[in-house]
Amino acid sequence: MADHLEASVTLPSDPASVSAARSYVVGTLAEWGLPSDTDVADTVRLIVSELATNAVQHTFGQSPTFTVDIALHHDEHLRIGVTDSHPRFPKRLPAAVQQDNGRGMVIIRWLAAECGGRLRIRPTREGGKTVSIELPWTLPTAPVPAGQQEP
Repeated sequence: MADHLEASVTLPSDPASVSAARSYVVGTLAEWGLPSDTDVADTVRLIVSELATNAVQHTFGQSPTFTVDIALHHDEHLRIGVTDSHPRFPKRLPAAVQQDNGRGMVIIRWLAAECGGRLRIRPTREGGKTVSIELPWTLPTAPVPAGQQEP
């Protein structure tokens, strides 16, 4: 595979775009060698859902679009970022038993850490922000049929 692969899509800040963002990322990663039926693909699907949902719900109409960027570096590190033009960074909300929302960043941070990665939030030059995850890139190995040895 190449030393560096990149892909990007810009979508309207609309709830329907969350599904489009998920499909785009999982489809792109499948082209890069990660089957869409793996645990890693499921984790990425959930992370992208949370990132895209945050970009739609928490920009209060001040970001008409959001961009999803994917980069694979040297077949070792995967970065997925969602950029919007709203200047406010995500906040950790106080834990409340009755709270129905506000847990997205906690979920993203936990999933990234569980996979050996991390969550980053950076301002953009234009005044918005990019929320991204960086994960180690590991492709699933094909199962070895019974009775055969690996070379």
